[in-house]
Amino acid sequence: MFLARFSRPLLARVKEATNIVGFEVVPNAREVLINLYNDMLRQVQVIPEQAKYRQDVEKVARYRLRVCEEEEDWEKIEKRIGCGQVEELIWQAKDEMTLIPKMAEWKPWEVPPNHHIEFVEDNSPVPKHVPTHIQ
Repeated sequence: MFLARFSRPLLARVKEATNIVGFEVVPNAREVLINLYNDMLRQVQVIPEQAKYRQDVEKVARYRLRVCEEEEDWEKIEKRIGCGQVEELIWQAKDEMTLIPKMAEWKPWEVPPNHHIEFVEDNSPVPKHVPTHIQ
């Protein structure tokens, strides 16, 4: 009983395969994710605070970082985040980090000078399946 209680963390289930072509098991996935989310939070600082893109990246990265810091077990991390296996989460984080500098260059939150928006009045009825109000 004494041995079982204290050795339980050492007996955590080891992931043998992802069963996804091209995704090898990352034995230290939790640590990799923690580093990636911290890097992502630093890297996204080049985007203006009011930009929705930055706000969304920070929100997702902070949540996922908190989960990884709170959970030791890869299965619990996968379950709580609910967006795939830890190896997929690593891929997603790396993919987002390649997008951040591109977004900083493109600046989609800025309106070009002389930009004109044309409003078109359309009085046609809204189909019944389309919600007309958002709660």
